[in-house]
Order: sequence, then structure tokens, then C-alpha cells
Amino acid sequence: MKHADDRALDLLTGLLTTLRTIDGLKEKKRGIFYRKGQAFLHFHEDPGGLFADLRQASNWERFPVNTSEEQAQLVDRARAKTSEI
Repeated sequence: MKHADDRALDLLTGLLTTLRTIDGLKEKKRGIFYRKGQAFLHFHEDPGGLFADLRQASNWERFPVNTSEEQAQLVDRARAKTSEI
């Protein structure tokens, strides 16, 4: 599964805009977010669609982000993770 390119990220413009409003996240490169200096969230594409990887401690959790419901679930989870100490 390859990292999402600009064309794929264009499909996620609204999601990226929302993620940019979350306190504690820094977008170092389009679609690649860091938290406390550590990679936190990035996107992939494959024939099955678009996916986000969200850091969970030392592992990554994969979220599909092809529908508005899937994107809302990712945003909720990212907000919850950034509010953790």
C-alpha cells in the first residue's frame, strides 16, 4: 500500500481541513501530521480505496476514509488521542 499522492489527497480536502483544526497536530507535509514531534497520522491509497494510519502507542491503526462517516470516525479518534496526556 503506497502513501497517498496529491491526487488522492485532493479527494480528502475537507478531511484535511478539519484535521488541521485539531490542537496539538502539526502538518509537516501535506497529509502527514505529527504530534509532539512524532509521526501521528498519514494516508495511504490502494485499489480498495483511501486509508489513514493513526498512531496508537507504538503501533498504527488503519481507518478507511472513503465516506463522510468513515472520515468523521477518524476525526473523532484523532481528537480523542490528542487530548490524552
